[in-house]
Amino acid sequence: MNRTLTTLAVLSLAAVLAGPAAADGLRVNGLGARAQAMGGAYVGLSDDLSAFFWNPAGLAMIRGRCISASGLDLAPRGSYQLDIPDAAAGTTGLVDARTAVSHSLAGLIGFVMPIGRNLAAGLAVYTPAKLGIVWKGGDFAALTMGKSYEWSSAVGLMTIAPALAWQVSDRIAVGASFNIQRSTFGLKTHAGSLPGADGGFDLGQYEESLKGWGCGASLGVLVRPHRILSLGASLRTASEVTLKGDAAVPLLKYAGYNDASEVSRNMTWPLWLAFGIAVFPDEDWTLTADIQYSDWSVMDVLRNTYADASWAPLIGEKAERPLRWTDATRLRLGAEYRPRPGLALRAGYYRDPSPAPDATLNVLLPSFDVNALTLGFGYALDGLTVDIGFEIMAGAKRTVGVDDWQNDPAYASSMPGTYTMTMLVPTASVGYRF
Repeated sequence: MNRTLTTLAVLSLAAVLAGPAAADGLRVNGLGARAQAMGGAYVGLSDDLSAFFWNPAGLAMIRGRCISASGLDLAPRGSYQLDIPDAAAGTTGLVDARTAVSHSLAGLIGFVMPIGRNLAAGLAVYTPAKLGIVWKGGDFAALTMGKSYEWSSAVGLMTIAPALAWQVSDRIAVGASFNIQRSTFGLKTHAGSLPGADGGFDLGQYEESLKGWGCGASLGVLVRPHRILSLGASLRTASEVTLKGDAAVPLLKYAGYNDASEVSRNMTWPLWLAFGIAVFPDEDWTLTADIQYSDWSVMDVLRNTYADASWAPLIGEKAERPLRWTDATRLRLGAEYRPRPGLALRAGYYRDPSPAPDATLNVLLPSFDVNALTLGFGYALDGLTVDIGFEIMAGAKRTVGVDDWQNDPAYASSMPGTYTMTMLVPTASVGYRF
């Protein structure tokens, strides 16, 4: 039992570098209240400024000048429970953890205007990834020598996207944006312990804060072969970024080491490819469906490089942690009904499989197969549009066995236990055409 407890305490250091995952890997599930209320099935429609995110060809379909802003709030509610087999008692409950209240805000603000015959130019700033989780640190005290530390993660990606879109004909539009990206990555967790008598030397809190720039592009096409049908395809290229920042373990100074080090990590945001269809059976209804693919297998192993060589005995000068993520394909469905002019009612559904295997699952952030229902409404009057949406996301419960973790080397970077997660995501958009 003592060996199990000691080894589990070291897991908190593994979680420092194992990296977070969520629905659609590290990305948010979409931007724009109308699009989200329709289940994120929007690649074949994309006729507002959320087209910067979904399909830049849609910018060519916007008549006149338009400005829009949208925002959403990601507030995860999760649990983590760890029970250890015990020959005398059957099982011993070590951890029964709950997330603390936290909010990750994301959004988009953009502008588009005509600059020539059938040609439009625009600029948007948006956050395609903004995820995080905060646990109640005291719940993990059994893994950290009875002491309470902060356990949290935060991942962000801000994109500055100048774009051009061209309406080739009445039936075809194409568009592209150049994406300038600012990535952030932060972690707080237990640093583990150094070997020694009486349980060793507790290293206490670990903190990591990294930032970096990268670039990529978005490409899109819309084809409307008939008045009741619209087809779309959209691609966001992979982008590489070198994250740089600082890592700190304040108690290291009492063990004769520097308590901080510069750290860097190369990371690739994966390619995203999507195909969509929109059907207009009559003037009151719009039905949409998307298939969306993410190349998450590029996130195979994360490698940290610490500038301070004195950290090598603790974490390794080039710490490596496997993620072993797999590519993910998701299905999205949406509907919009307009009962009277200006008013729209919306609903949708999507299923989003997790890219993370059990063998690398940990609490920062746990990853789930998600089923989501979406609802919303919108109202338009004299060029002004207001949209409201809600997502209810339910993650399928996941369990990593203690036996697998103890006996299978592939599970070395996981945290055994049972994970649950739900999330309510409110979103709102305001747009004005003039």
